[in-house]
Amino acid sequence: MATNTTTYSFQKPAVGGDEDAWGGYLNGNWDKTDDLLDGTTPVTGIDINSGTIDGTVIGGAAAAAGTFAALTGTTVVATTLNVSTGLAANLSTNGYDIVTTSNADLDLAPNGTGTVVIRGNNNSGAVVLNCESNTHGVKIIGPAHSAAATYTAKMPDALGISNASSIVTADANNVVTFSGGITEDSVTITSSSAAATLDMRLGTNFLHDLTENVTYTFSNPAASGNASAFTLKVIQDSTARAITWPSSVDWPAATAPTLTATDNGVDMFVFQTIDGGTTWYGFVAGQALG
Repeated sequence: MATNTTTYSFQKPAVGGDEDAWGGYLNGNWDKTDDLLDGTTPVTGIDINSGTIDGTVIGGAAAAAGTFAALTGTTVVATTLNVSTGLAANLSTNGYDIVTTSNADLDLAPNGTGTVVIRGNNNSGAVVLNCESNTHGVKIIGPAHSAAATYTAKMPDALGISNASSIVTADANNVVTFSGGITEDSVTITSSSAAATLDMRLGTNFLHDLTENVTYTFSNPAASGNASAFTLKVIQDSTARAITWPSSVDWPAATAPTLTATDNGVDMFVFQTIDGGTTWYGFVAGQALG
């Protein structure tokens, strides 16, 4: 009389009997084997302690020899993700975003003194801070490779306070307090065809070594309601030169100063406007200084 195996109920013919039933037993057992291999019947109760799957060691008494754990998700690429040691190759998002749920933060946590690095490619590394509708944003981008720039810019210790190597910010009242000095460009201008322009977009401190009589133009002041001011250092030529000031300059007592006439004589002037350049207030800071 035939008996059955314990787990999958394969039929075992009786030794010395069931001569005419062996074929039926074998056919039934092969059908059950086929169901196990194609997934129709779940495979249970298998203990694999050695061997490999696609070259990966499995089983063994120690975890290092290979241990299977439950994985959830749709796709795991063995060449990119190693469950125990991390990435084994670059990880592509395939056009998808990394998102959190329930207003959870997305933390990036480098170990020790490590940093989060935004790498460059065809352009310098950049971060875009989008609006809540993701229709536009503000881009923060690093300097170009040609600048060979390596420096640290940190947030200040408090709003409106400048610190060394920090980003300058204003406080709640739009006031900035500088803890150190302020360095500005000194812009050297030249005249051509007896004319020269002092452009507020280039700086607020100008130097002009006269080589001819010159007519000045003041350009690009701040819009009306804001203040623009600049200084002008004039060095006299070996032949005394004259300056024709813009008609918008209002001098004290409505009288323009007389330039120092000696060779290399230095005169210093200060100008300010608060109406977009309609009126420039002119002041003599010092004369015959050279």
